[in-house]
Amino acid sequence: MKRSQVAEKYKWDLSSYAKDENDFLQRCETLKTFKTKFACFEGKLDDDQQLLKVLKLTSAYEKEASLLANYAQRKLDENLSNSKANENLNMLLKIDNDISIASAYITPEISKFSNSKLKNLAQNPKFRPYKLFFEEILRQKPHILPKEQEKLLSGMGEFLSGFSSSFDNFSDADLKFEDVTDHSGKKHKYAAADYNKYMHSPDRTLRKEAFRVENATYGKYINFLTNNYLSDVKADCYFAKIRHFDSALERAIFSEQASKKVYDTLIENIHKNLNLLYKFFAQKQKLLKLDKFYIYDQFAPLSKHGSKKYTYDEAIDLIKQALSPLGEKYVSLVQKAKDEKWIDVMPNEGKAGGAYSASSYGANPVVLMSFTGEFNSVSTLAHELGHAIHSYHSQNSQIFEESDYVIFVAEVASTVNETLLRMMQLKQSKSRSEKLAILDDIFMEAKSTIFRQTMFAEFEEWVHDEYEKSHPLSKDKLCEKYLMLNKQYFGPKVVLTNETKFEWARIPHFYRSFYVYKYATGMICAFNIVSRILNGEKGAVEKYIKFLSAGCTKGPIELLRDVGCDLEKQETFDKAFDLLREFLKEFK
Repeated sequence: MKRSQVAEKYKWDLSSYAKDENDFLQRCETLKTFKTKFACFEGKLDDDQQLLKVLKLTSAYEKEASLLANYAQRKLDENLSNSKANENLNMLLKIDNDISIASAYITPEISKFSNSKLKNLAQNPKFRPYKLFFEEILRQKPHILPKEQEKLLSGMGEFLSGFSSSFDNFSDADLKFEDVTDHSGKKHKYAAADYNKYMHSPDRTLRKEAFRVENATYGKYINFLTNNYLSDVKADCYFAKIRHFDSALERAIFSEQASKKVYDTLIENIHKNLNLLYKFFAQKQKLLKLDKFYIYDQFAPLSKHGSKKYTYDEAIDLIKQALSPLGEKYVSLVQKAKDEKWIDVMPNEGKAGGAYSASSYGANPVVLMSFTGEFNSVSTLAHELGHAIHSYHSQNSQIFEESDYVIFVAEVASTVNETLLRMMQLKQSKSRSEKLAILDDIFMEAKSTIFRQTMFAEFEEWVHDEYEKSHPLSKDKLCEKYLMLNKQYFGPKVVLTNETKFEWARIPHFYRSFYVYKYATGMICAFNIVSRILNGEKGAVEKYIKFLSAGCTKGPIELLRDVGCDLEKQETFDKAFDLLREFLKEFK
């Protein structure tokens, strides 16, 4: 379907970012003037008046640049083959890169202040909006470079992001797939958006074909994809080294004010509980009455319940019902998202793959997805609305400078929504086959979010570590390592196909290093939060809404601790895995 054929009610409204392309272009011209404005303050930040002016200028620039960047990227994502949209985004990136260089002196100059002066500035009422900024300068001091070096690094952002955008354009716009064949020999057109649909088909041949075609197609280009990804890894490691971190992982954890202890505890707990996954697959094999259980059989439906189709309106109503334990105000935001067209709903030719939520201060959050009617689409919509509502709460509760939450907490809100949706289904199930299908969905979601994302994290940690140790890397080594991790995570009884080794090459999140493990910690926290809410714990909902509204006013570990999820304590992990054991027990 072409974009022009999609009904307007299914398209997002981007007017809160920019009214139209002319408005966008005019504002880009105004944005260019910030370059000269920033240059006026260089070398003058010892003066408090000048310091306050440049900080206000920075906030004004960041607000406007975020709105315009969101508009440009969202317009491109509507159709990645739109050359004009691509030109507009590249133009804006060039403007942003120039201004990043022009303003690169700010942090190094301020970092030269004494610790006592920085602490005083953080407590000065005149500088109230910048309290967290000064505190962050204090924390980052050992990793801030001299002014001229920071300017050089600032100029690299535009082209270093090219590895990710090259992958996105290749994957979403250029890559073509062969047809897939079902058990009767009938051919079906195949596009990336069809993967989930075919993998959840009761037709085993179709599942096998979809898995083969999806991964083998990326395998055809494994030389390019390996080189592109390793170039991104090298950039990660380079920046970690010059900023005086021991590793790229340490830098990633530090940048989010997270904790290496949390990361290590996650890996340890996943390894300790892999037997849950093995038992689940063994039971599913038994229920499907299969002699062998292949990796593509994990998605096989256990009943016709999972094949039910939903309209978009039905999906919204189902999500609202599921989220009712969070209160009327929360549910009303789901309706607001639909009524005010926050969501770009339907698939169209050239549309960016996957799903995401994006936001800028002063504009409605937006969601991109390709709704196909399966329950998986309903779940994806609930997930992305979790992000959108999190952004809405944060931006409507905090000043601009304190509204942007870090990724470490972002995946909690999305997973709470998904978990509530499945728990409602489980409670309302009326038959054995329906309950079985829902438990299968719950466990498969845990497999994908807790176990598989941690497997991804181990893979990217290994790649970065190998490069940092100067060990040679190649497409064969990456494929071999990925296959080995799959054997470890899926267990000895799940049969892997040859194409499994290429799967890593199609994972876009690898271009956002050490992002994926936060999906796992997010679901572990979500299980804890949902359990408290559904058990009627006093104040649980209020604590959760307060968490959504907190922005970055506290570090992520502390924010989660306030809502009852201390990820530095074993009991938080135990509660999540105990809940999975209960699901498995009921499933068996």
